[in-house]
Amino acid sequence: MEITYSDHAEKRRKQRGFTNTEIELVLENPDYKKKRIDGKLEVFGRIRNRNIKVIYVEKENYIRIVSVM
Repeated sequence: MEITYSDHAEKRRKQRGFTNTEIELVLENPDYKKKRIDGKLEVFGRIRNRNIKVIYVEKENYIRIVSVM
């Protein structure tokens, strides 16, 4: 499945020092996952002893990363 990043998500990912590979690892193996009221999904994990939260939208053919915290 293709993974794309919004401009906002790409900016936040770089600011926080995470790689695309690390984001994908959290998506594949989250510590916790929940659906938000607005329909978006959140996953939580730890990368290099840092907490990370990824907010995204999952469609039939792709995942769109909305934000990285």
